[in-house]
Amino acid sequence: MLNLDLIQTVAFAGVVLFGGYGLKRVVPAFSRYNLPAPVIGGVVVALVLSIAERRGVTVVTFDTTLQTPLMIAFFTSIGFGASVSLLRVGGPLVLVFFGVSTLAAIGQNVIGVICAMALGQSPLMGVLAGSVTLTGGPGTGLAFAPLFEAAGVPAAGTLAVASAMVGIVVGGLIGGPLGTWLIARRRLAVPRTRAAGMPVPVAQNIVEAHMPAAAARAPEGEDRESYTLLKTLVVMLVAMWLGSILSVAINRALATINMALPAYIGAMIAAAVVRNLDDLTGLVGISQAVVDDLGNVALSLFLVLALMTLQLWQIVNVAVPLAIILVVQVVFVAILCVWPIFPLMGRDYEGAVTASGFCGFMLGTTANAMANMEALVERYGPAPRAFLIVPMVGAFFIDFTNGIIITMFLNVFR
Repeated sequence: MLNLDLIQTVAFAGVVLFGGYGLKRVVPAFSRYNLPAPVIGGVVVALVLSIAERRGVTVVTFDTTLQTPLMIAFFTSIGFGASVSLLRVGGPLVLVFFGVSTLAAIGQNVIGVICAMALGQSPLMGVLAGSVTLTGGPGTGLAFAPLFEAAGVPAAGTLAVASAMVGIVVGGLIGGPLGTWLIARRRLAVPRTRAAGMPVPVAQNIVEAHMPAAAARAPEGEDRESYTLLKTLVVMLVAMWLGSILSVAINRALATINMALPAYIGAMIAAAVVRNLDDLTGLVGISQAVVDDLGNVALSLFLVLALMTLQLWQIVNVAVPLAIILVVQVVFVAILCVWPIFPLMGRDYEGAVTASGFCGFMLGTTANAMANMEALVERYGPAPRAFLIVPMVGAFFIDFTNGIIITMFLNVFR
């Protein structure tokens, strides 16, 4: 048996991560459905190790000490995206879209609880197959899995991965056709021939253009890029530090009513406060692009570390109830796309594109949302309003409220 220490475990996770990228290039379906490379690589390793474990052979043990800090670092990067000034740039439609998305996340959990109880399962299993993994994606699912297991949901990590992967695939499958149906039904646009070389709008470019510019310059003699990277990393670490203090204080107060918040909530709140103070003062000049890059690195390594240790055979006993719950969830999101999302977003071409994006991130990830919308704009033409609204909510704001929603349901049904 191979025993890997902390450094060796992270190095192995890195190799597995790039193995996932390699498989994504080799297997076109993985890219088509926007399956994250960390999930691909991590699940393959988990599958191999699970088969060995079932045969009584322990191949390797991991030191996953860094798993929790990496998870908190990712959610800290989400907190930095909660900029009030960015929300204002989007105007009333962003607020409406954000509000409906938050209510939809609550609805996913209510539906999940009802279905799970009707099928004789724990209501928390329904929450896990609700906004935890559909709105939240695999990162949120694996972050909350230990709390769900502690609350009595066996194999919560494996359930989270299965639910998230189904959501990602289905969200990528139905989002584009749903948007196309809305456009064709109301004759909102006609297909066009896209000019060669014409760029498709990218979410990060549009969102980043409306973020406050980084104000602080590098000291003389310092490389600008390395200085910005170092500054951003330190600010994130400080937010994590402040967040840990805040989480302890909040959980100490909540203990009197038998409630608790996950460790990352404090860091998200601290990061949001730091972000908005910096927007007002320009003192630090935080670059959201660099924050996102660091957050994505932390998420990728966290996902691989969390996935490698899953025991995948544990999901067999609840596969049928999980499948039924997910079918109901998919129907629910599809209905929301037609009403109220499409009418509230203007009943026009942009509204249809926004609805397809909503389907993507409410069932999978923001990458799904962008892929759905890009498929439509390639066929029918630009939709700048949709490309501003959807990534703002899907990549930043919904994760903030979703964490609070999940915690509420977890504490009610534990």
